[in-house]
Amino acid sequence: MKILAMDSSAGAASVSLCDDEKQIAGMTLDNGNKHSETLLPMTEDLLGHTGLSVDDIDLFAVTVGPGSFTGVRIGVSLVKGIAFGRGKPCVGVSSLEALAYNVIGTDKLICALIDARHDQFYNAMFRIEDRKVVRLCADRLVTGDTLAEELAKTDDAVCLVGDGAYAAKKFLPGENIMPAQNCLLAENAYSVALAAKKLYEQGIYTDDRRLVPVYLRASQAERERNKRLGIGN
Repeated sequence: MKILAMDSSAGAASVSLCDDEKQIAGMTLDNGNKHSETLLPMTEDLLGHTGLSVDDIDLFAVTVGPGSFTGVRIGVSLVKGIAFGRGKPCVGVSSLEALAYNVIGTDKLICALIDARHDQFYNAMFRIEDRKVVRLCADRLVTGDTLAEELAKTDDAVCLVGDGAYAAKKFLPGENIMPAQNCLLAENAYSVALAAKKLYEQGIYTDDRRLVPVYLRASQAERERNKRLGIGN
């Protein structure tokens, strides 16, 4: 099964082309949220260099959130456009669950974090059992203080992964809590492909029409509008 996977949910843009669980080619650029300029050319380069076309792809995968509103929309829109009318399955992957696949070899408690700014984080907790990612809670928006209170209750070694790892570390001073190595903090579309394959095998997939982003809070523009209108106060 040929899988084309993308992740643009945070600062880095990443594309991966896989044959089942084997990565044929991959590219990640962490150059400042220029996903609208880079994601499509990266995809075209990968397909061109491997001699494959979009028609050869059996499964399309993309992170659908949480994360950057603009980044998530770019990735989802690109996959919808590429997959349009081809009748191929599409899998929307949680960006936090994809991050857990970055450290699939760890025996630590995995704390996936995407920086939501203002000392808030998109977060989910995972463990690895028999090289399978096991989710411990739903994707959520938490403050650094709330996360610190929760992790203070565990003596387990904790692995922080995602672009929010270093921003969260100031709230989490425990010696048992450490960010993963730098190369594992960024988004990685290969991890998206691995997660998507597992979901597809479980019968969890959709088509290009019904592939949509998943947001945990209103966008900044919506929050500012609601503030002006006095909504939610």
